[in-house]
Amino acid sequence: MTNLAQTPLSERLRSLVDTVQHNERTLRRFQNVELRLIGAQDFPSFLDTLFSQLPREFSLTGVTLWLDDRAPMLRELLEPVALQALEQPSLRTSREGGLAAQGLCGEGRPWLGKLRDVDDTARRAFFGAAEAPASAILLPLAAGATVSGYLWLGSDDPGRFAQGMATDILERFASIVTASLDNVAHRERLKQLGMTDSLTGLANRRYFDERLREEMMRAVRYRMPVACLFIDIDSFKRINDTYGHQTGDRALAAVAACVRQQVRLGDTVARYGGEEFAALLQGDRADALTVAERVRLAVEKLALQDDHGERIALTVSIGVAARMVGGTPAEAATLGGVIMEEADRAMYQAKRNGRNRIEALVNAGSDHATD
Repeated sequence: MTNLAQTPLSERLRSLVDTVQHNERTLRRFQNVELRLIGAQDFPSFLDTLFSQLPREFSLTGVTLWLDDRAPMLRELLEPVALQALEQPSLRTSREGGLAAQGLCGEGRPWLGKLRDVDDTARRAFFGAAEAPASAILLPLAAGATVSGYLWLGSDDPGRFAQGMATDILERFASIVTASLDNVAHRERLKQLGMTDSLTGLANRRYFDERLREEMMRAVRYRMPVACLFIDIDSFKRINDTYGHQTGDRALAAVAACVRQQVRLGDTVARYGGEEFAALLQGDRADALTVAERVRLAVEKLALQDDHGERIALTVSIGVAARMVGGTPAEAATLGGVIMEEADRAMYQAKRNGRNRIEALVNAGSDHATD
C-alpha cells in the first residue's frame, strides 16, 4: 500500500482538505448538541438531547448516562419518584455502575474499547439485559476532582472506538455536558424553591394548580377518571393556641408526611393553604375513597407529642370528588376547578358531620362549616 508521503502533492493536499472539512463538520455537529445542552431549561430536555439528538447526529447505537445520586445538586433530581417519572432506562444511578466506571477510567481518563473486554458485572450495570454495543467510549463527567457521572457512547462498529484514539474533542464535549448538567440542576432547584412549601416539603398551591391543569388535559385525551382529596386538620387553631406555633408547625409537617406516604407513586400532594392539603389522584371515586380512608386512619394514629411528652390527638376531615373527564380541553380545564370546589365542599360537610371522617358529595352544598 502506498503511504501518504509517496503520493503526489495534489493528492496529499486533497486528503488534508478532506480531513479538515470532516473535522469541521464533526465540530459543527458537536456544537449543535452542545448548544441544546447549554440551553436546556429542565432535566427532561437535557436528557432528551443526550439520548435522542446525540445518537442521531453521530450514528451511535446508544447513549447511557450514569449519575451519582449522592452529589448534593443531583440528589433531588435523582430521587426514586423523580426517576420513575422520567421513564429513561438509559439513565442509571446504581452503585455498581459507578464502581465499574471508576475502575475503567483510571486517573479520570476516558476509556475506549470493545465491550467484550469488559467484565459481565460492568456490562450489566450499564446496559442491563440489553445487548451491549460492539465498541464504546466512557467519558467521566468531572468538575475539578469531583466526578458527578459517566457518559457511555456506543457503536455497533467494533473499530469505532479503540484504545489509542485521540479523545480531545470528546473530552471537551464531556466538560460541556458536566457544566450543562450543573446548570440544569440549579434551574430545577430554583423551580422547586418556587413551587415547594418550605415547612412541609410538599408542593405548594401554585404547583398543584398547574398539575391539576396538566392532569385534566391528559385525562380528557385518554378519557380517564380524575379524583381530588381536600384534607383539613381538625381543630388546628386550638392546637396552635394551646401548644404554640412551633408545635402547630410540627403537626403540619407530620400530617404532610403522613398524607404523602399513603398516596400512590405519581399522585400529587400539596399544602394548599394554612392547615389544608390537597391530593390529586389518578383513579375513580372508589379508589379515592380507599386512599382517603388510609390517610384518615394514618393521621389518627400519629404520635405527636407536646413539650411535656404528652400525646396530642390529630385527626383530619377529608372531602372527596371524582369525575370521568370528557369533552373539549377547555371544558376539561373548567371541570378541574369544579372538582376542587366539590372536594372542598365535601370536606366542610365532613366537618359539619363530626370531623375525623370522609365525605363525598353528590350535590355540593354552599354552606361552609367552621373549624
